[in-house]
Formats: sequence, structure tokens, C-alpha cells
Amino acid sequence: MVDNPVSAAEAQLHKAAAILKAGGVVLHATEGVWGFACDPFNAEAVEAVLAIKGRQANKGFIVIGAQAHNFAEQMAGLSEAQKLAIQATWPGAHTWILPDTNYPDVIRGGRTTLACRVPGHVQARRLCELFGNTLVSTSANRSGEPSLTTQTQAEDAFGRQAGFVLPGAVLNPGKASTIHGLDGTILR
Repeated sequence: MVDNPVSAAEAQLHKAAAILKAGGVVLHATEGVWGFACDPFNAEAVEAVLAIKGRQANKGFIVIGAQAHNFAEQMAGLSEAQKLAIQATWPGAHTWILPDTNYPDVIRGGRTTLACRVPGHVQARRLCELFGNTLVSTSANRSGEPSLTTQTQAEDAFGRQAGFVLPGAVLNPGKASTIHGLDGTILR
């Protein structure tokens, strides 16, 4: 009997979502690099990611969601033109800096804004969907070091520190998401 690859992949996604719900950290593929995912509202999980990366808490994190409606609160006060501009880039490798006061300070880097993305990576969106909420998604690298673009690199560097490595591949190796400000500036 041959395993159905769709059901095997879905089983891996369910396992990753369960680990995230339990407060764990998962290594996963994104559009351009491998990343760490965790529950943005679980302080211990966020602290674990900060420790693994050696990252300062004041930098903040990108948060990903399965669909634009995951960021309805952040988009509520925007103009129709701003909402349309954002929705035209999602899903995709486009992160938007949106007003927010609901996420923990460490996720926002102490600011009143949140870096939000609906990824173009189908697996990353499905992970959010199965988790049932948004997720921190930050590059899998030590702070100041190059980002990792293959599953082997991610496993070798961080496989023992993450609760789970979700098998997958990046879409455009090495290309980080574009970060947009609401005023039309490109921040990265």
C-alpha cells in the first residue's frame, strides 16, 4: 500500500499545529526563508524564540494569518484605498505595518503597530488555519546571521531546539517579504 502524500502532509500540519497550541516552537518554510513559528500570545513560546535566535525583544515580530480577515481589527480604521492596497498583495510575500494595540508589546516591539502578512506560501497559511489564529513567523537564524533557505539547513541549525520541523520548501530562496508602510513607503 502506498501512502497518500496529501494525507501525509496534512498529518504533519496537524502535528505542527498541536505543538504550537501546546506552546511549542515549529520550524517551517515560508516564501523565501525557513522560519520559527509560535503563538504570539504565549509568552513562554515567544521567549523561547527570542532565546533561540539571540534576538532583542524590542525588534518585534512579523505575524502571519491564513486570510486577511485575521487582521480585521488592525485594518478597521484604514481608508478603503489602504485596505484595497493591502488586499491586492495578499496572499503574498508582502508584510504591512498596521496600527495595533491588541498584541503583546514584545510582538509589536513596544510600538503601536504590528507587522502583518497573509503569506503566499500555502503550507504556512494552512498552518495558521489549523492553529486557529495568527502565528509569529520569524526567520530561522541567529540574530545577525544569514537566513536559512533549506530544510536541511534549518534542521541542522535548530532541529533540536524546535518542537517540530514541518517538512516543506521555500518558494523563492533568499527573498524576504517586502515590508510596506501605510504611507506607501517600502521599508524592506
